[in-house]
Amino acid sequence: MQFNYPPKPRLRLGQLAAHVVVALIALVVIGGATRVMEAGLACPDWPLCYGSFLPGRQMNLQVFLEWFHRLDAFFVGIVLIIQFAFSLHWAKTLPKWLPWTYGFLTLLVALQGFLGALTVLQLLPSVVVIAHLAVAFTLVSIMSGVTQQLLNPGNSIFPLWLRHFGFLSLFSVIAQSLIGSRVATSWAAQRCLDFGDSCNLLGLHRASAIPVSFLVILFVILSSLQRDVLVNQWPYLLTIIFLIVSQIFLGVFSIQLGMSEPSLIIGHQLIACLLVAVISALNFKGREMDESSKSLFITQSTLETCHG
Repeated sequence: MQFNYPPKPRLRLGQLAAHVVVALIALVVIGGATRVMEAGLACPDWPLCYGSFLPGRQMNLQVFLEWFHRLDAFFVGIVLIIQFAFSLHWAKTLPKWLPWTYGFLTLLVALQGFLGALTVLQLLPSVVVIAHLAVAFTLVSIMSGVTQQLLNPGNSIFPLWLRHFGFLSLFSVIAQSLIGSRVATSWAAQRCLDFGDSCNLLGLHRASAIPVSFLVILFVILSSLQRDVLVNQWPYLLTIIFLIVSQIFLGVFSIQLGMSEPSLIIGHQLIACLLVAVISALNFKGREMDESSKSLFITQSTLETCHG
């Protein structure tokens, strides 16, 4: 059996990039769990936790969440540096944009680490926490796009106007998530529900969810009108619809329960991150091989599996 497949360096980097996407999503979700469980300052120092790499005596759920969040961030940073080095080593067989992109991603991870340090050293200022989340979503979206371009290279499956619409949907989801982060870090939801205070911010988040959801669903509808996209990419389209519906229900239930159920709030952030990853992946998915990804024939019937 023969398969058209990217050359080996590109394939290996693509598989590694897919794992990094999973690690980044986990990083965002663990960060959300850290905030919900009020564990953002569970480790009072940085980058160590209680002066050690593994705080044994002080370990509890809150300390574990903050410690594991940092460990995941460290893992992501190291893997991105390794990918950057490999992209330079294999530069002749890879697209010219790839080393530059990995260089930019490495700088973003450094910025993310700096913002993470500020959240601890300056006692969780709201603006820094929101910036921390914004950089995380940027990393997820770019890394998801890079993964698709490595594993499915070539021209976009969308015409240019629809691709722009996809980016608009992507940015709207990120913006909506950042508004939600502002609601969470200022405790606006709890103050509104308990004391009738700061309801404008919560109202903005709820009201903006309607046009954002409409925009994403419209993107799916317009994409499905492209016959080849509907035939080949229907799992992506169904996933986006499922995620946006789940996000609406999680938001509604969280408010109805008075923001008292941590699992719903964490799930709300998980769905937002998955939406960013899936929309970005679909937008960057290639239609055919480009010059740097000439066909490589593989005669095996079993291919290596890859997360993401």
